[in-house]
Amino acid sequence: MTDLSRLPGAAEEHWNWQLEGACRSVDSSIFFHPANERGNAAKEREEHAKAVCARCPVRVPCRRYALATREPYGVWGGLTEGERRVLFTDFTDTSDFSDFSDFAAPGARSA
Repeated sequence: MTDLSRLPGAAEEHWNWQLEGACRSVDSSIFFHPANERGNAAKEREEHAKAVCARCPVRVPCRRYALATREPYGVWGGLTEGERRVLFTDFTDTSDFSDFSDFAAPGARSA
């Protein structure tokens, strides 16, 4: 579950980036795996989601949100659940992920 205590608050400027997300124009199911999805199906869905993120103008704030709140599900800012989990494991202080805004997952390209 997302750690709600890490959310930035109700101020509008903290959330406006979501209005510009490329994900708003596609089915959200590509970002979240259905029950029992495995193998090639999971990989293809994640690649499709990452392609949407790669062209997104708010990929960096989206990624920061997912890292700061330890979002456990879905593809956020071009990072899968597993890729974020590695970051959570490697870095004990996740209170400020601003230094990781340009983090590129293995095989991913920065915009």
